[in-house]
Amino acid sequence: MSKVLFVYAKGGPPLGYALSRVAARSAVHLLALSALPPTVAASADRLCASVLSPSEPERRDLVSLIVSRAQAVGADAVVTFSEYAVVAVAEACEKLGLAGAGGNCALARDKRMMRRTWQEQGISQPRFRPVATEQDLHDAAAALRFPLLLKAAWSAGSTAHRTLRRPDEVPAAWARAREVMAESAQLGYAELHVADAGADFLVEEIVQGTASEWFDQEGWGDYVSVEGVVVDGDFRPVCLSGRMPTVEPFTERAGITPAALPHDAQRRIVALARDAVDALGLRNCGTHTEIKLGADGQMWVIETAARFGGAMTIPQIEEVFGLDLIGMLTDHLLGREVSWPTEARTPQEADGAAGSLVVLAVDGAGEAWPDRRLWDFPTVREAVPVSAGSRLSVVAENSLPDGTLVPVYDPAAGANTMAALCLLSAADPETVIRDFRTLVDALPKVLPHGTTEAQS
Repeated sequence: MSKVLFVYAKGGPPLGYALSRVAARSAVHLLALSALPPTVAASADRLCASVLSPSEPERRDLVSLIVSRAQAVGADAVVTFSEYAVVAVAEACEKLGLAGAGGNCALARDKRMMRRTWQEQGISQPRFRPVATEQDLHDAAAALRFPLLLKAAWSAGSTAHRTLRRPDEVPAAWARAREVMAESAQLGYAELHVADAGADFLVEEIVQGTASEWFDQEGWGDYVSVEGVVVDGDFRPVCLSGRMPTVEPFTERAGITPAALPHDAQRRIVALARDAVDALGLRNCGTHTEIKLGADGQMWVIETAARFGGAMTIPQIEEVFGLDLIGMLTDHLLGREVSWPTEARTPQEADGAAGSLVVLAVDGAGEAWPDRRLWDFPTVREAVPVSAGSRLSVVAENSLPDGTLVPVYDPAAGANTMAALCLLSAADPETVIRDFRTLVDALPKVLPHGTTEAQS
């Protein structure tokens, strides 16, 4: 039987979901670089041939650790679905002679190298500057046009994003962004392979997006993601996911599959995504490419990842398009024949729609809730009306236990201050948008009252 080394770290699709798909294709040996979610620990023992949680000293040379573990278990493939481990796994696969993202994987991880590569290829993107010091940020602010967005080069989930509207905001933005990267590292949301990655930043101009010229319905955000895969260097688009508007500065609130776009718009978006992915020279991996939508058909590539989209993006694709992308990629890495889509699936090919909502303590306008509340999904399920035929559930692995105080939203910390992740299945994307807007409006009213003392 084939053997797969599954390198787990925080981020990516829920571990329970991903693990079950890989285990259906092969014997699985789990290398846990992060603590396993309590909701998954028991099933991991059942699904895996072995589970190893290395010590801190063993993790200091992560590539060597992955290589030695793969050799010890006789792995035929090595997989990871975490942004924070993709570079290490790609380098380990190169050393092992196994299929993987390839030697250019870091180009899809370090936003500075990614942007320079696209700049050299003439690919549409916001103007940017890499920054490593506060003085660099002052210099970049003098060269670029406000408003600006400061972001960490190795972050994910909109962590450490800071908006700058004036030059005098530079010192505070720089200090807070660095603080958040340090806090994220303590929570396990940090690059695992590159030393001092939390000190690397870039700043970019905030381009003016619009959703109304692309979508017929209100409630959509002004950017989409193209989900895909690279197979032996060939980019295969799978589908487009849409968003609700982000929360200040650019924290994702909800992702919806499929994005309800006309065929011509989807075709042009996929073409830009293909250019962006091709420029990076990836070999064998999932891809997740975010594209900002502007007026008069303008588009800008924001970033690409050498892994599948996180949160519930991949489960949503399986639900509405019947494609088990994790299982398919596992088969491909094991050398098996896989029937990949030749073109991105369209909304007309979808069986209903699905969306995932990040529960943040802000209302539909992005304003903070007036008081503190406790997360309690049974209350939400009973008190919030969704459309006939819609099904609302909670992703326990990515949610706080019921009765936990909902964190105060911190714009700099982004998704680090989420309380829960909810999944909705519905008849069509428009219904997902409508039900999520209802849910966002209802949460600060129906959740039980809480106090800061409730946490202790």
